[in-house]
Amino acid sequence: MSKKSRLLVIGLDSAVPQLLFHRYAGKLPNLDKLRGKGWWGEVESCIPPITVPAWMVMFSGREPGELGAYGFRSREQGTYNQIRIVDPKTFDRPTLWDRAAAQDRRSILLGVPPSYPPFEVRGDLISCFLTPNTDRPYTYPRGLAVELGEQGLCYVPDVAFRAEDKSELLGSLREMTAGHFDIASYLMEEHPWNLFIMVEIGLDRVQHAFWRYQDPSHHLFEAGSPFASALEDYYILLDERIGELLEICGPETAVAVVSDHGAKGMKGAFCINQWLAERGYLAFRGEVEKGIRLEDAPVDWSNTRAWGWGGYYARVFLNIEGREPEGSIAPERYEEEVEALAQELRDIRGPQGEEWKTMVVRPQEVYTRVEGDASDLMVFFDDLSWRAVGTMGHPGMYLDENDTGPDDAVHDWRGVGIIYHPRKDMSKSIGKEYLHIQELYGIFTELMGLEGED
Repeated sequence: MSKKSRLLVIGLDSAVPQLLFHRYAGKLPNLDKLRGKGWWGEVESCIPPITVPAWMVMFSGREPGELGAYGFRSREQGTYNQIRIVDPKTFDRPTLWDRAAAQDRRSILLGVPPSYPPFEVRGDLISCFLTPNTDRPYTYPRGLAVELGEQGLCYVPDVAFRAEDKSELLGSLREMTAGHFDIASYLMEEHPWNLFIMVEIGLDRVQHAFWRYQDPSHHLFEAGSPFASALEDYYILLDERIGELLEICGPETAVAVVSDHGAKGMKGAFCINQWLAERGYLAFRGEVEKGIRLEDAPVDWSNTRAWGWGGYYARVFLNIEGREPEGSIAPERYEEEVEALAQELRDIRGPQGEEWKTMVVRPQEVYTRVEGDASDLMVFFDDLSWRAVGTMGHPGMYLDENDTGPDDAVHDWRGVGIIYHPRKDMSKSIGKEYLHIQELYGIFTELMGLEGED
């Protein structure tokens, strides 16, 4: 594959193998046709399988520990609750578009997380769903935003998907996605490029908001709902719009359709900080109000040994003398404390006493390097089926719903991959049933015929 090729990467955030490859097979003619021409299979995500850092793992070939990013936010070192949102400055490792630029290739990046604030590329960039709004700069170069406006192309970075009005939400999501593909089609036709990467966040939002309506096994399933076909219809919309992009770029362009992780139905949410308090790890100076966030709670830090952050997985921090402002655990007791807490977390059972497949790891166990402010433990409740809740004061440890708004789905370890090259049989070239997300970086460089090492 040494001959130089243009590469189109279509990122479908959280695309699910069971849906795209099986349940909806035959209803997605463009993706089905692409599968018939190249390699297709599951892509194992990184630890953690979270949008940020997973896309950067894919486009840099580096693990999250080396990138120093373990989610959308990071703790400011030496604090308890001060956070910073991960942005492009967090990452200092060469990316696929850096490699392309070094060899005089132009890139167009549309919605690739994290890309807000927008940064300079050799080509064009439109920032990702982390963009607060388009009243502030969201493109590179800045004049690109003006050009899009002159063409009547309106960019919507994201929608508030944890919403009660499902009809309005579904319409907004479909409209947002159509707008993204309209912009992609325009840029693909009117701007020069060798590498085009588009990440569509809408699929992730649709699955979080509408999973229950198509999954009879979901604990909140609603039979006969008018939203029963919402996911299927959205996958069909994606397929139609992908077909338009494939028509524009032509058969001589290498193509990859990939996701950063998968998705599955959420069984419920587990109150990690409430559990830590009950076990004597987290102490308070006063009453804990219902639904209170940790940063608003009267925490007695001098008598606290551990606290947690919620999300699709839990990050648990120990309160270490000399590292935290009011550390309560002597450094020489660290190993004993962290191992004891890890085992207690593994022993947690479900609301009916059922055994959970909970994975508890230390960053040093899963990464070759640990940069940034990693948590002491990473906890994936019941193989990701239960979300972690950081708020407290709830009637019990187990919640049917997410504490920050309606959410039907959680992330899953396996996403999708379809890889096509106009002059190469990718099925034989890859020769594997599934790939790891880090491997995609090397495959992309080969597809483009990029030379040399990082």
